Amino acid sequence: MSKHHDHHHHDHDHDHHHGHDHGHSHAHGHHHHHGDPNTMGRAFAIAIVLNTAFVAIEFFYGFLANSTALMADAGHNLSDVLGLMLAWGAAILARRAPNHRYTYGLRSTSMLAALFNAMLLMAACGGIAFEAVQQLLHPDPVAGLTVSVVAGIGILVNGFSAWLFMAGSKDDINIRGAYLHMAADAAISLGVLVAGVIVRYTAWNWLDPLVSMIIVAFIVSSTWSLLTQSLRMMMAAVPDNVDRAEIERFLRNQPGVAKVCDLHIWAMSTTENALTAQLVTPAGYPGDSAIDAISKELREAFSIQHCTLQVRTGASEQECCLKPAAHAH
Repeated sequence: MSKHHDHHHHDHDHDHHHGHDHGHSHAHGHHHHHGDPNTMGRAFAIAIVLNTAFVAIEFFYGFLANSTALMADAGHNLSDVLGLMLAWGAAILARRAPNHRYTYGLRSTSMLAALFNAMLLMAACGGIAFEAVQQLLHPDPVAGLTVSVVAGIGILVNGFSAWLFMAGSKDDINIRGAYLHMAADAAISLGVLVAGVIVRYTAWNWLDPLVSMIIVAFIVSSTWSLLTQSLRMMMAAVPDNVDRAEIERFLRNQPGVAKVCDLHIWAMSTTENALTAQLVTPAGYPGDSAIDAISKELREAFSIQHCTLQVRTGASEQECCLKPAAHAH
């Protein structure tokens, strides 16, 4: 039973790194990464400084104006500053070179940060909802004008911060988490401003917490997808931007390939995907150029930045180790 020709491993993890890809941030080619690490680093730094200063101001004036909505918003802004720090740290760690223990580098910290970010935002929503209920049950006089002015500054600070992250939010859920936070904060500040103006002229103190409740519901619904997506990434699920069936069909249709075994596709970070597969080629090894062509196509057409292909002639009766259940997607 000669098996010397049965196994050929072709690891395309790094061949493109030395070509067009100069580090993790350029993984999507031309999508949005124009000097991305520097731009995003600057965005994180500006947003953190602006929001930290605003949190202190907002909490102080919320206390003076007796507005639980303002104080809750300050607490929410503080959680966002922590979230931004997490996301920035992950973006830096993601570019660390692989070593003997962390053979993928520290790319996956970007997925952890996205998960923590979503959880932080959910926790902040819980805090705001609790404050709002307290205020509804025991309405106190609120200094509406102060609330409106501070909330107006909040719209500017958060709106500007969200704009800084807008470019990177399409492809990287780590950046999207930061963008969602800032956009949600701007929405909250708008709600607080409107409530403050109305309370100023009508003394409807119950309106302040009611607006907070509506906005909380909106934030929870928009954060839910971030939470589930980052959880799926941590569970090594097939990423949302990858069509597994299409990739399997593509590999099966390659010349000489009789069947595809052990096809695994997962996210290595919030911007990079990896694939491993066994290609059974009874006629023999198809050659390096064929494997290189498959790797190139997977990268350019299917968003798979790192692929490792094992070629078998099928002479050994080795079964596929992991088969998806019949009902699994």
